[in-house]
Amino acid sequence: MSKYRAAIIGCGGRSRPHIQAYTHIDAAEVVACCAPTPTRRDPLAAEFGIRAYADPREMIEKEKPHLVHLVTWPDTRVELMSLMAELDVPLCTVEKPIAVAVADWKALCALEEKSTTRFAVCHQFRWQPHIVKCRQALASGALGDLKFLDISAGMNISGQGTHILNYGMSLNQDIPVTRVFGAASGTAGMIGGHPAPDTTVGYLTFANDVRALWNNGPTAPTCGDPSTEWQHVRVAAHAARGRVNFEEFGKWKIVSPEGTESGDFGDMETWMANNLRAQAAFHQAMFTWLEDKTRIPGTNLKQSLHEWQVVLALYTSAVERRPIEIADFDPPEDIFQQLEVALTS
Repeated sequence: MSKYRAAIIGCGGRSRPHIQAYTHIDAAEVVACCAPTPTRRDPLAAEFGIRAYADPREMIEKEKPHLVHLVTWPDTRVELMSLMAELDVPLCTVEKPIAVAVADWKALCALEEKSTTRFAVCHQFRWQPHIVKCRQALASGALGDLKFLDISAGMNISGQGTHILNYGMSLNQDIPVTRVFGAASGTAGMIGGHPAPDTTVGYLTFANDVRALWNNGPTAPTCGDPSTEWQHVRVAAHAARGRVNFEEFGKWKIVSPEGTESGDFGDMETWMANNLRAQAAFHQAMFTWLEDKTRIPGTNLKQSLHEWQVVLALYTSAVERRPIEIADFDPPEDIFQQLEVALTS
C-alpha cells in the first residue's frame, strides 16, 4: 500500500501526464479523478484503474488524498483552491497561469496568507534535467555573477509566459522582480482559456540588480519547429564569465571558462520521457515539502502570485507608459479591460 494518495480534478489531456508520472514515484499512487461530465471522467478512470467522481467535495471527503492536482481552466482557480483549503487538503498543485483577473489574484493572495494547504503551480519543466544542469552551472559560481536573462516564448504571456518567467527566475535564485517596464500589442488572444495580448515585451529589474528581457508571442526568437509556436520556449542567462542557454524543443548549452557543454532535446519520444520525469520530480517535491516544511518548491503559491503581479505590472506599464515599481504596486481592478481599450484605440 502506498504511503501517499493523490487525486485529479479535471480529466482533459493534461491529466494523463500527471497520472503517468506516478510510475516514477514508489511512495504514492493516484486513486481517483473528478470531472462534471461522465464522458470526461469515466474513460480516464477506466484507463488508469481509478475511481471516478462528479463532485470534488465528495471525492476528497471519501478518498482523503494527500495531494490534489487541479488540471482545470484558469477561471476555476479561486473556487477550487478555496475548496481545497476548506477541506484541509495537505497539498495541491495547480496548472498555470495562477490567475487571470485582478480580483482572482487578490483573492488568492488572501488565501495564501491564511490557508494551511500547501499550493504550488505546475511549472514542471523547472525539473527538466537540462535546465537543472544550467541552473547548477550558474549556482556553482564558475560562470561568475549573473548579469542578464533573455527569456522568450512563442505563445502569449498567459499561455507560456509564466512558464518561462518561472524558469528564468530559477536561474536567478528566485530573487524577486522590483521593476517592470512593458509593452503589448494585439487583441486576438484576449478571449479564450488563456486570455492575454498577442505580444508582450517586458524589461525586468530584480532585487539583486540583474536585468531581463521577457518576450512572448510572435516577436519571440524562433527555436524548435518554426511552424509550431508552442515549441518556441527559451531561457538564457549571461554571467560575467560564461552563459547558459536552454530551448525546450531545441538545444541547450553551457559556456564556461573550462569549455562548452551542449546537446539538444532529442526526438519527441525523448522529450516526452524527460517531461514525464520532470512532472514526477515536481510531484515528489510536493511530497518532500509535506515531510519537511523547509523544502519549499520554487513554484509555490507565494512565488507564483509574485510572478502574476509582474504580469499585471507589465499590463499597467503598457497602459500608463511608464515603469512600474513592484513594492508599492496595487493593480487596478480593471487593468485587463483598460489594456484592451488601449490596444484597440
